[in-house]
Amino acid sequence: MKAPTQSLQTRLRESVEIESASLVSRNSHAGNRLLAVLSPADRELVRPHLELVPLEVRQILERPGEPISHAHFVESGLVSMIGVSKADQRIEVGMVGYEGVAGVGVVLGADRSTNEALVQSSGTALRISTLAMREVMAASPTVTDTLLRYVHVFLVQANHTAVAAGCGKIHERLARGLLMWHDRVRDDQLSVTHDFLALLLGVQRPGVTVALHELEGKGLIRSTRNMVRILDRNGLHRAANGYYGSAEAAYDQIIRGAMVRARSSPM
Repeated sequence: MKAPTQSLQTRLRESVEIESASLVSRNSHAGNRLLAVLSPADRELVRPHLELVPLEVRQILERPGEPISHAHFVESGLVSMIGVSKADQRIEVGMVGYEGVAGVGVVLGADRSTNEALVQSSGTALRISTLAMREVMAASPTVTDTLLRYVHVFLVQANHTAVAAGCGKIHERLARGLLMWHDRVRDDQLSVTHDFLALLLGVQRPGVTVALHELEGKGLIRSTRNMVRILDRNGLHRAANGYYGSAEAAYDQIIRGAMVRARSSPM
């Protein structure tokens, strides 16, 4: 009797396990910028604890009030940090892509998450258990320094998200959000629904539709029900009206110090 065909999910899991073993043996973390700035000694310290895992759309990595089991160094895809009120009102407060790590609470010693970490664009991540992360940080002040630098940058991003939400017009905030998404996905074609854009902006869907039409009318994007294509990134930057760029500049400035230190460390 013929054996049943393996499910796609099973084959993906096996493929990820094989790729994870290969990646760890190569000591290569080029997919995540934060891991890439670590010194060779620090990368070797972290390497045994990393596991390559798939990120699937709508997968929840953290839930408010629940223990944080792992931190995820994103290699590809996009994780949205969602603020949730007691009345179940929800709005995005930050994004994490290949530049960072989902699970900043672990870095700060927290046991539970204050936000929901929701995968919005599929990809992969190198995850590390909370216990292992703390052991590595205890063993290496330079790993701790790099991670704390990233926490600071993430807080800068969250601060500018709050400013944009409170002061920006909807189309300006949408332009900012699309630029941030574009930075992390690194593809002109963004797979995104109007429902998520409403969550991103904290508005109703009709407001999203109006904002999309405004950006389309300027020739900056082309949108369909489940897709937004970036046509003019520079134009989007202008449309964001100053609400995009400060957090990105902070990342380059603050994380650069860690990169310089890593390059000057002995092999």
